[in-house]
Amino acid sequence: MAAPKKSPADYPDEGGRKLPAIDPERKKQLAAFQKTAHVRFRSLELLNLSFMHRSLSNETDCKINNERLEFLGDAILGAATATLLYENFRSKNEGELAKIKSVVVSEDILAGIARVLQIDTMLLLGHGEELSGGRTKKALLADAMEALIGALYLDSGYKDALVFVKRFIGPEIDRVVEENYHQDYKSLLQELSQRLFRSYPVYRLTKRSGPEHERFFWIEVTVNGKVYGPGMGRNKKSAEQEAAKLAYDSNSKFEEM
Repeated sequence: MAAPKKSPADYPDEGGRKLPAIDPERKKQLAAFQKTAHVRFRSLELLNLSFMHRSLSNETDCKINNERLEFLGDAILGAATATLLYENFRSKNEGELAKIKSVVVSEDILAGIARVLQIDTMLLLGHGEELSGGRTKKALLADAMEALIGALYLDSGYKDALVFVKRFIGPEIDRVVEENYHQDYKSLLQELSQRLFRSYPVYRLTKRSGPEHERFFWIEVTVNGKVYGPGMGRNKKSAEQEAAKLAYDSNSKFEEM
Protein backbone atom coordinates (compact mmCIF):
# COMPACT_ATOMS: atom_id res chain seq x y z
CA MET A 1 0.00 0.00 0.00
CA ALA A 2 1.66 3.19 -1.18
CA ALA A 3 1.91 6.30 0.94
CA PRO A 4 -0.45 9.15 0.12
CA LYS A 5 1.02 11.35 -2.59
CA LYS A 6 -0.31 14.45 -0.89
CA SER A 7 1.40 16.21 1.99
CA PRO A 8 -0.34 17.23 5.25
CA ALA A 9 -0.68 20.70 3.77
CA ASP A 10 -3.09 19.18 1.26
CA TYR A 11 -5.47 18.23 4.08
CA PRO A 12 -6.40 21.66 5.47
CA ASP A 13 -10.06 20.82 5.69
CA GLU A 14 -12.43 17.98 6.42
CA GLY A 15 -15.56 17.53 4.35
CA GLY A 16 -15.06 20.97 2.82
CA ARG A 17 -14.65 22.65 6.21
CA LYS A 18 -11.39 24.17 7.37
CA LEU A 19 -9.77 22.47 10.34
CA PRO A 20 -9.83 24.65 13.47
CA ALA A 21 -6.75 26.46 14.69
CA ILE A 22 -4.93 24.97 17.69
CA ASP A 23 -4.12 27.15 20.69
CA PRO A 24 -0.68 27.00 22.39
CA GLU A 25 -1.87 24.93 25.34
CA ARG A 26 -3.39 22.30 23.06
CA LYS A 27 -0.17 22.22 21.03
CA LYS A 28 1.71 21.34 24.22
CA GLN A 29 -0.74 18.51 24.90
CA LEU A 30 -0.37 17.19 21.35
CA ALA A 31 3.42 17.35 21.60
CA ALA A 32 3.37 15.36 24.85
CA PHE A 33 1.02 12.80 23.31
CA GLN A 34 3.34 12.26 20.35
CA LYS A 35 6.16 11.35 22.73
CA THR A 36 3.92 8.90 24.58
CA ALA A 37 2.69 7.30 21.35
CA HIS A 38 6.11 7.34 19.63
CA VAL A 39 4.73 9.19 16.60
CA ARG A 40 5.64 12.46 14.93
CA PHE A 41 2.99 14.31 12.97
CA ARG A 42 3.80 16.96 10.43
CA SER A 43 0.21 18.20 10.68
CA LEU A 44 -0.96 18.84 14.22
CA GLU A 45 -4.38 19.67 12.78
CA LEU A 46 -4.77 16.09 11.55
CA LEU A 47 -3.64 14.68 14.88
CA ASN A 48 -6.04 16.95 16.72
CA LEU A 49 -8.89 15.96 14.41
CA SER A 50 -8.46 12.31 15.36
CA PHE A 51 -9.56 13.20 18.91
CA MET A 52 -12.63 15.25 17.96
CA HIS A 53 -15.77 13.28 18.82
CA ARG A 54 -19.02 13.94 16.99
CA SER A 55 -20.63 15.20 20.20
CA LEU A 56 -18.38 18.26 19.91
CA SER A 57 -19.63 19.07 16.43
CA ASN A 58 -23.22 18.57 17.61
CA GLU A 59 -22.86 21.21 20.34
CA THR A 60 -20.47 23.79 18.91
CA ASP A 61 -19.80 25.77 15.76
CA CYS A 62 -17.08 23.28 14.85
CA LYS A 63 -18.97 21.03 12.43
CA ILE A 64 -16.30 18.40 11.87
CA ASN A 65 -15.35 15.24 13.75
CA ASN A 66 -13.12 12.18 13.57
CA GLU A 67 -15.60 9.76 11.99
CA ARG A 68 -14.12 9.90 8.47
CA LEU A 69 -10.64 9.31 9.92
CA GLU A 70 -12.08 6.42 11.90
CA PHE A 71 -13.42 4.88 8.68
CA LEU A 72 -10.02 5.17 7.04
CA GLY A 73 -8.12 4.01 10.11
CA ASP A 74 -10.25 0.89 10.43
CA ALA A 75 -9.12 -0.18 6.95
CA ILE A 76 -5.46 0.68 7.59
CA LEU A 77 -5.51 -1.15 10.92
CA GLY A 78 -6.98 -4.21 9.24
CA ALA A 79 -4.38 -4.19 6.47
CA ALA A 80 -1.47 -3.63 8.85
CA THR A 81 -2.62 -6.35 11.25
CA ALA A 82 -3.15 -8.78 8.38
CA THR A 83 0.37 -7.98 7.14
CA LEU A 84 1.90 -8.72 10.53
CA LEU A 85 -0.01 -11.99 10.82
CA TYR A 86 0.86 -13.06 7.27
CA GLU A 87 4.57 -12.38 7.75
CA ASN A 88 4.98 -13.80 11.26
CA PHE A 89 2.76 -16.90 11.23
CA ARG A 90 3.55 -18.68 7.99
CA SER A 91 2.35 -22.06 9.23
CA LYS A 92 -1.16 -20.88 10.11
CA ASN A 93 -4.00 -21.12 7.63
CA GLU A 94 -6.49 -18.43 6.64
CA GLY A 95 -9.05 -19.43 9.27
CA GLU A 96 -6.53 -19.30 12.10
CA LEU A 97 -5.21 -15.91 10.98
CA ALA A 98 -8.75 -14.54 10.75
CA LYS A 99 -9.52 -15.68 14.32
CA ILE A 100 -6.42 -13.97 15.69
CA LYS A 101 -7.16 -10.79 13.75
CA SER A 102 -10.75 -10.59 14.97
CA VAL A 103 -9.56 -10.62 18.59
CA VAL A 104 -6.61 -8.22 18.36
CA VAL A 105 -8.59 -5.51 16.55
CA SER A 106 -11.58 -5.89 18.88
CA GLU A 107 -13.10 -2.99 20.77
CA ASP A 108 -11.79 -4.27 24.11
CA ILE A 109 -8.18 -4.42 23.00
CA LEU A 110 -8.23 -1.13 21.08
CA ALA A 111 -9.80 0.63 24.06
CA GLY A 112 -7.17 -0.85 26.36
CA ILE A 113 -4.35 0.45 24.14
CA ALA A 114 -6.07 3.84 23.98
CA ARG A 115 -6.00 4.04 27.77
CA VAL A 116 -2.30 3.14 27.84
CA LEU A 117 -1.66 5.99 25.39
CA GLN A 118 -3.87 8.27 27.51
CA ILE A 119 -6.14 9.01 24.57
CA ASP A 120 -8.95 9.36 27.09
CA THR A 121 -7.30 12.58 28.29
CA MET A 122 -6.87 13.88 24.73
CA LEU A 123 -10.48 13.51 23.56
CA LEU A 124 -12.44 16.61 22.63
CA LEU A 125 -16.03 15.95 23.67
CA GLY A 126 -19.30 17.81 23.81
CA HIS A 127 -20.58 18.82 27.23
CA GLY A 128 -23.26 16.13 27.31
CA GLU A 129 -20.86 13.35 26.35
CA GLU A 130 -18.37 14.59 28.94
CA LEU A 131 -20.99 14.45 31.68
CA SER A 132 -22.08 10.96 30.67
CA GLY A 133 -18.56 9.57 31.12
CA GLY A 134 -17.56 9.53 27.47
CA ARG A 135 -13.86 9.31 28.29
CA THR A 136 -14.38 5.86 29.80
CA LYS A 137 -16.51 4.36 27.01
CA LYS A 138 -14.81 1.52 25.20
CA ALA A 139 -16.48 2.18 21.85
CA LEU A 140 -15.49 5.82 21.88
CA LEU A 141 -11.87 5.03 22.81
CA ALA A 142 -11.59 2.30 20.17
CA ASP A 143 -13.00 4.65 17.53
CA ALA A 144 -10.41 7.29 18.48
CA MET A 145 -7.64 4.70 18.12
CA GLU A 146 -8.79 3.95 14.59
CA ALA A 147 -9.06 7.66 13.81
CA LEU A 148 -5.50 8.16 15.05
CA ILE A 149 -4.25 5.43 12.73
CA GLY A 150 -6.13 7.02 9.84
CA ALA A 151 -4.60 10.41 10.62
CA LEU A 152 -1.12 8.90 10.84
CA TYR A 153 -1.58 7.24 7.45
CA LEU A 154 -2.61 10.52 5.82
CA ASP A 155 0.19 12.41 7.53
CA SER A 156 3.11 10.02 7.10
CA GLY A 157 2.05 7.09 4.94
CA TYR A 158 1.43 3.40 5.33
CA LYS A 159 4.96 2.53 6.48
CA ASP A 160 4.70 4.71 9.59
CA ALA A 161 1.17 3.48 10.26
CA LEU A 162 2.44 -0.10 10.06
CA VAL A 163 5.26 0.67 12.53
CA PHE A 164 2.70 2.14 14.94
CA VAL A 165 0.39 -0.87 14.64
CA LYS A 166 3.32 -3.25 15.08
CA ARG A 167 4.43 -1.44 18.24
CA PHE A 168 1.05 -1.61 19.97
CA ILE A 169 -0.85 -4.47 18.28
CA GLY A 170 2.16 -6.77 17.93
CA PRO A 171 2.30 -7.66 21.64
CA GLU A 172 -1.45 -8.30 21.63
CA ILE A 173 -1.01 -10.71 18.71
CA ASP A 174 1.61 -12.67 20.64
CA ARG A 175 -0.59 -12.77 23.74
CA VAL A 176 -3.68 -13.90 21.84
CA VAL A 177 -1.74 -16.67 20.08
CA GLU A 178 -0.39 -17.88 23.43
CA GLU A 179 -3.93 -17.96 24.81
CA ASN A 180 -5.25 -19.93 21.83
CA TYR A 181 -7.02 -16.97 20.21
CA HIS A 182 -9.22 -16.13 23.18
CA GLN A 183 -9.69 -12.92 25.10
CA ASP A 184 -7.92 -12.79 28.46
CA TYR A 185 -11.09 -12.18 30.45
CA LYS A 186 -9.30 -12.27 33.80
CA SER A 187 -7.21 -9.25 32.82
CA LEU A 188 -10.20 -7.50 31.26
CA LEU A 189 -12.30 -8.10 34.37
CA GLN A 190 -9.57 -6.87 36.70
CA GLU A 191 -9.20 -3.63 34.72
CA LEU A 192 -12.98 -3.15 34.59
CA SER A 193 -13.42 -3.85 38.30
CA GLN A 194 -10.73 -1.33 39.19
CA ARG A 195 -12.30 1.34 37.00
CA LEU A 196 -15.88 0.82 38.10
CA PHE A 197 -15.58 -0.33 41.70
CA ARG A 198 -11.99 0.40 42.81
CA SER A 199 -11.63 -3.23 43.83
CA TYR A 200 -10.21 -6.53 42.56
CA PRO A 201 -12.12 -9.69 41.59
CA VAL A 202 -11.85 -12.58 44.06
CA TYR A 203 -11.88 -16.17 42.73
CA ARG A 204 -12.98 -19.20 44.76
CA LEU A 205 -12.80 -22.89 43.91
CA THR A 206 -16.22 -24.34 44.75
CA LYS A 207 -15.92 -27.89 43.42
CA ARG A 208 -13.66 -30.36 41.68
CA SER A 209 -14.61 -33.75 40.32
CA GLY A 210 -13.41 -36.69 38.30
CA PRO A 211 -10.20 -38.73 38.29
CA GLU A 212 -6.87 -36.95 37.90
CA HIS A 213 -6.73 -37.42 34.11
CA GLU A 214 -10.30 -36.15 33.61
CA ARG A 215 -10.68 -33.64 36.41
CA PHE A 216 -13.09 -30.69 36.20
CA PHE A 217 -13.00 -27.52 38.26
CA TRP A 218 -15.83 -25.14 39.22
CA ILE A 219 -14.80 -21.60 40.15
CA GLU A 220 -16.82 -18.54 41.16
CA VAL A 221 -15.69 -14.93 41.08
CA THR A 222 -16.91 -12.11 43.30
CA VAL A 223 -16.99 -8.58 41.90
CA ASN A 224 -18.21 -5.68 44.01
CA GLY A 225 -19.94 -8.05 46.40
CA LYS A 226 -21.78 -10.02 43.70
CA VAL A 227 -20.92 -13.64 42.85
CA TYR A 228 -20.72 -14.83 39.24
CA GLY A 229 -20.40 -18.35 37.92
CA PRO A 230 -19.44 -20.94 38.37
CA GLY A 231 -17.11 -21.25 35.42
CA MET A 232 -16.09 -24.79 34.59
CA GLY A 233 -12.91 -26.13 33.00
CA ARG A 234 -10.44 -28.98 32.88
CA ASN A 235 -7.98 -26.85 34.82
CA LYS A 236 -8.25 -23.93 37.21
CA LYS A 237 -7.05 -21.40 34.63
CA SER A 238 -9.76 -22.21 32.11
CA ALA A 239 -12.44 -22.31 34.84
CA GLU A 240 -11.32 -18.88 36.08
CA GLN A 241 -11.48 -17.54 32.53
CA GLU A 242 -15.05 -18.82 32.15
CA ALA A 243 -16.11 -17.23 35.44
CA ALA A 244 -14.34 -13.99 34.53
CA LYS A 245 -16.17 -13.88 31.18
CA LEU A 246 -19.54 -14.19 32.91
CA ALA A 247 -18.68 -11.36 35.28
CA TYR A 248 -17.14 -9.20 32.59
CA ASP A 249 -20.09 -9.55 30.21
CA SER A 250 -22.47 -8.67 33.04
CA ASN A 251 -20.57 -5.60 34.25
CA SER A 252 -19.16 -4.14 31.04
CA LYS A 253 -22.62 -2.82 30.10
CA PHE A 254 -22.38 -0.35 32.99
CA GLU A 255 -19.39 1.31 31.29
CA GLU A 256 -21.51 2.10 28.24
CA MET A 257 -24.28 3.83 30.19
